[in-house]
Amino acid sequence: MTSSVSAEARTIRIGSRKSQLALVQTHWVRDRLQESYPDRKFEIHTMSTQGDKILDVALAKIGDKGLFTKELEVGMLAGETDFAVHSLKDLPTNLPEGLMLGCVTERENPADALVVHEKHKDKQLDTLPEGAVVGTSSLRRLAQLRHHYPHLEFKDIRGNLNTRLAKLDEGNYDAIILAVAGLQRLGMGDRVHQIIPAEVSLHAVGQGALGIECREGDAEILELLKAIEDVATTQRCLAERAFLRSLEGGCQVPIGVNTTIEGDRLTLTGMVASLDGKQLVKDSVSGSPADAETLGVNLANRLREQGATEILEVIFREIAR
Repeated sequence: MTSSVSAEARTIRIGSRKSQLALVQTHWVRDRLQESYPDRKFEIHTMSTQGDKILDVALAKIGDKGLFTKELEVGMLAGETDFAVHSLKDLPTNLPEGLMLGCVTERENPADALVVHEKHKDKQLDTLPEGAVVGTSSLRRLAQLRHHYPHLEFKDIRGNLNTRLAKLDEGNYDAIILAVAGLQRLGMGDRVHQIIPAEVSLHAVGQGALGIECREGDAEILELLKAIEDVATTQRCLAERAFLRSLEGGCQVPIGVNTTIEGDRLTLTGMVASLDGKQLVKDSVSGSPADAETLGVNLANRLREQGATEILEVIFREIAR
């Protein structure tokens, strides 16, 4: 797909976080667009977000209203950039007035990965010794793993991927949990020791996909973004985001999902768990991919009937302390 726009067309400015993974993802988006529109000029503008700057506090304690996105959103609304590239799992389900989710790219493997210290290379998640220290900054991973492996010890870990891997290799942890997609995008797929099955850990909403956020009604940008949009991933992620939005849960709450599309059926599985892992409610719905958002809302309602609201209320109180 190539552009019919003249060479005099304005330069497109892309907003990105400064982290290594964010830049790899943003360069990927820019390169795909450049292939589709060889006559256009694309520039990357980087900035640090609040989530990049505060590294000594657990994510859930900071609050997640645009933790990794707000500064990028201010840049778009001020006209400094035209769109921003996010890991979709970091993008809140309710966006600021004037902004929209313009495009979702094809998803990498959305699963969670177990990465182990050298001394445990013969182990899997279910054979780690009692009291083994597992690092994760995600309440979603924490709650599910506590539910399945109450004999393990869990400890918060922050920092970019390289920092976390260094902390693991130095012996501060026996294992850590990371996203398969992030490791693969950084060329570190060899560090994936075990892909954690969905039966054990449902992934985060939008995990593995990139979300492109832009100004509402920006026809030129929306048209450009069609070149990198993946319809099936979009439908899956819209269902997941509607589920999360309907439960009023943020990115830092123990809500996990899994979606598949087979033929003309989209199946969405979702779960909500207590922080100690002792309470966990889980269910699935299926329907037409065209009704993705309705399916997400329906699944949220089903989990509410099973006690999800009460579990989340307790979590919000604990986080607020």
